[in-house]
Amino acid sequence: MDIDMKSDLTRNCPRVVISAGHKSSGKTVTTVGICAALAERGINVQPYKKGPDYIDPGWLSTAAGKECHNLDYFMTGWDGVLDVFSRHSRNSDVNIIEGNKGLYDSIEVDGEGSTANLARHLNAPVVIVLDTSRITRGVAPLLLGYKAFEPDIRIAGVILNKVASARHEQKLRAVIEKYCDMEILGVIRKSKEMEVLERHLGLMPAGEEMGLYPAVKEIAKVVGASVNLDRILEIASSAEPMAFEPVKSATFPTPSVTIGVVKDKAFTFYYPENLEALRSAGANLVPVNSLMDGRLPENIDALYVGGGFPEAFMEKIGMNESLREDIRLSIENGMPVHAECGGLIYLAKSVSWKNVTAPMVGALDCEVIIRKRPKGHGYMTLKSTGKSPWITCVGEMKAHEFHYGEVVNSSHTDFAFDVLRGNGIDGKHDGIVYKNVTASFCHLHHLGCTNWAEGFVNFAKRINYSKLPKSLFSLSKETSLEKVTI
Repeated sequence: MDIDMKSDLTRNCPRVVISAGHKSSGKTVTTVGICAALAERGINVQPYKKGPDYIDPGWLSTAAGKECHNLDYFMTGWDGVLDVFSRHSRNSDVNIIEGNKGLYDSIEVDGEGSTANLARHLNAPVVIVLDTSRITRGVAPLLLGYKAFEPDIRIAGVILNKVASARHEQKLRAVIEKYCDMEILGVIRKSKEMEVLERHLGLMPAGEEMGLYPAVKEIAKVVGASVNLDRILEIASSAEPMAFEPVKSATFPTPSVTIGVVKDKAFTFYYPENLEALRSAGANLVPVNSLMDGRLPENIDALYVGGGFPEAFMEKIGMNESLREDIRLSIENGMPVHAECGGLIYLAKSVSWKNVTAPMVGALDCEVIIRKRPKGHGYMTLKSTGKSPWITCVGEMKAHEFHYGEVVNSSHTDFAFDVLRGNGIDGKHDGIVYKNVTASFCHLHHLGCTNWAEGFVNFAKRINYSKLPKSLFSLSKETSLEKVTI
C-alpha cells in the first residue's frame, strides 16, 4: 500500500449530515433527492450512509452517480470511519452523509454509535428531516429538544416532510419562527407518489430492477423544487476544514488469483472496501451471473457470493441448473468459496418462501426456509473457531446480520464463528464450514476484519484450484455472460 503524503493534511471538506427525528421520517428519499438534484447541476457529490445498510447506499450511488460508502462505528471503529471518509471526500465538491434511525438513536445508552456522534466526529452540521404528519404546534418542543439534548451538535436547519397542505405549512412555519430559531430549508408535501417512491427505496435494492431508476429522477424533481439546495451547499461549505492523517492509497498488484464474484439482480450486497481489499491482496475479480451464466468462468480459483435476495429470484435461479451444478461440483473438487447471507442460501439444497420451494446449488447439506419475521437482525460480535481457513482474526470481530432465513435439516457441525452477540445460524454458531467453503449469515466489513481478504486470496493461491484436475466435470462449456461492473 502506498501512502498519499501531503504537506498540508488540513483541507476544506464541505459536508453535511441528513438526519431525522425518528425512523421512517422520509430521510432516505429526501437524501436521495438532494444527491440526485445536486448531481444534475453538475456538482460532484460523494454520498455516505451511516450504518451497515446495503439498500440505501445502492440508491444513493444511483442518485449521485458515484459509489456510496458506509460509515459504521460498530464494525470499523472511529479510525475506520475517518479512514473511509478521508479517502473518498478528497475529490468531491460536497459530501452528503445520510444518518440512520433518529439523530440520537443508538444501541448504547450514552449514544456512542448515534448519528449525532458521527456528526461530532466529522465536525459536520446536521439537517433534520421532520415528519410533520398530524402535528402542528408540537413541532416546537421536538425541535427545541433536539437542539438542547446535545447542544454541541450543530443543527443547521430543518426540512419539513409530509406536509398536508398550504394551511398546514403556514401553521408549522409560524410555530417554528416564534419558538425555535431554526431555519426551514424545505417543505415537502405529502403525496401518494412520494409514498410509493419511498416504499420502493426502502424495499427494493437499486440493482434489482432497472425499471425503478426513473424513480430517482422523479424524487430529484420533487426534492429539487421543495428544498433550498443552495442553502444546503452553503451549510456544507460552512463546515470547518478537517485535519486528516496520511491516507494509504489503494494499490492493485499484478493478480495472482482469479476470484469470481456473483453479482446480479439476486446478489447486490457488497461493501466496496471488501472488493477493493481483495484486489489489493492480489485478486482479479470477474463477474458471475447466477441468473444468466451457463457455467463458471474459465480459470477461476475461488468464488465470493455476497448477500441479496435469492428467494425473490428463486424460480430463475432454479432453472439455471447448469451453473448450479457447475458450482456444486467445483466445491466438491475443492474450490474455495466465501458466502454471506444470500450466498449461504444459494449454496443450500433449496430455499422455501411463500409456500414455494426451489432448488439451489446443493453444495451444503441443509435447506433454508424464509420466515415472515427476521431470524437475525442487528449487529453481531463473533469469535473465530479457527475452522475456516481464512477467518483467522484474533479476538472479537464485529459484523451485522439481517435475514429472514432459517437453516433447517442441516447435518453440518463445523462452524467458522462462535456467536457472542446476534443469532447467526442457531443462536450460538455461524459460518458453515464444508470442504473449502465458509457460508454464514453474517456480513463482514474489511475494516472490521482486516485479514479476511488477504487470507482468502492467499488460501486460494495455495489451493491453486484453476490448475487442479477436474475429474468430476461433465458440463457443456456453453455460457451466456452478462457484463456486470465489479
